[in-house]
Amino acid sequence: MVARRKVAVVGAALSDCGRVDDATPYALHAQAARRALADAGLDRTLVDGFASAGLGTLAPVEVAAYLGLRPTWVDSTSVGGSTWEVMAAHAADAIAAGHARAVLLVYGSTARADVRAGRRTGTLSFGTRGPLQFEVPYGHTLIAKYAMAARRHMIEYGTTIEQLAEVAVQARANAALNPEAMFRTPVTVDEVLAGPMIADPFTKLHCCVRSDGGAAVLLAAEEYLRDCRTPPVWVLGAGECVSHAAMSEWPDFTVSPAAVSGRLAFERAGVRPSEIDVAEIYDAFTYMTLVTLEDLGFCAKGEGGAFVEKGRLRVEGGELPVNTDGGGLSAQHPGMRGLFLLVEAVRQLRGECGQRQVRRGDGTLPRLAVASGTGGWFCSSGTVVLGVG
Repeated sequence: MVARRKVAVVGAALSDCGRVDDATPYALHAQAARRALADAGLDRTLVDGFASAGLGTLAPVEVAAYLGLRPTWVDSTSVGGSTWEVMAAHAADAIAAGHARAVLLVYGSTARADVRAGRRTGTLSFGTRGPLQFEVPYGHTLIAKYAMAARRHMIEYGTTIEQLAEVAVQARANAALNPEAMFRTPVTVDEVLAGPMIADPFTKLHCCVRSDGGAAVLLAAEEYLRDCRTPPVWVLGAGECVSHAAMSEWPDFTVSPAAVSGRLAFERAGVRPSEIDVAEIYDAFTYMTLVTLEDLGFCAKGEGGAFVEKGRLRVEGGELPVNTDGGGLSAQHPGMRGLFLLVEAVRQLRGECGQRQVRRGDGTLPRLAVASGTGGWFCSSGTVVLGVG
């Protein structure tokens, strides 16, 4: 039996993000990919694995061709925002088994610029076929699904709108430390509550920003680390789970598939949630952060509201810094944001985050991070545990 190789993230980078009116999605893919390869210090000829989703008719084929790659291992898994954590798990397994040397994950989107230029509308539609045909005629939009789930949690556990607003407030506090974040001006709970209603109970600041941007992550087998310019961030464990297609099939609106993907990731990594130093969690809406914290085991079910209202999510003074770049609520959200979670987690573990750098109680750099992505309307989840040393 061939021994499984250890796998590390050796390169992580973002393209230009935020307001990018003069680039195509392909250009953002290429920019992020070049920067990730430069970050690793590896030549692209080593890359024999490629993963992409969300662009073109045949995403990994078209994007790989644009980048000048001819991979012998590909992945086009598309499960919404959790796509990239799931792809990272697949890539790590492929490298560990000897099916690839180095795998590049890359994403790019001009979601904001397209709306401004009239190339698309602001309404996200997943179509009207299959199970969705029973929901779409009633105006059941993506945000309405999340809003319904949030309201259920409020009814079941007494979670308050002020507690949900705290997620947005603390994300903005973290963004204030990030010079690349789209929105950095601090906000208060009252300001979040006073915003225009989007879908009850969510006002505007409960919802993610719309931005342009791209991201890339390069994973490689342990024998190539000697050629890298950056210290390795090891993939310790990962898990994935899909839950439901229609809301009527979701057994419990207060439990996300992260309850399964998180348990698997922590078990496979051999660590406990209490050992995690920093968490990057998908946050298209404030409720996503709160319920994912519960489902990953950082607090008990129903206690997410009390957990977040104590300021625990802040880089400065927080017990569990969450979405340290400002997250999708304040930093950037160009669509399927899961890859941005991995980039930020890697940068935090390598100590590259400047003013927003997380430090442990003894002043040392963080050693364990978790990135957990969510797809669709809590339809899927992918969780990856990363570590250094």
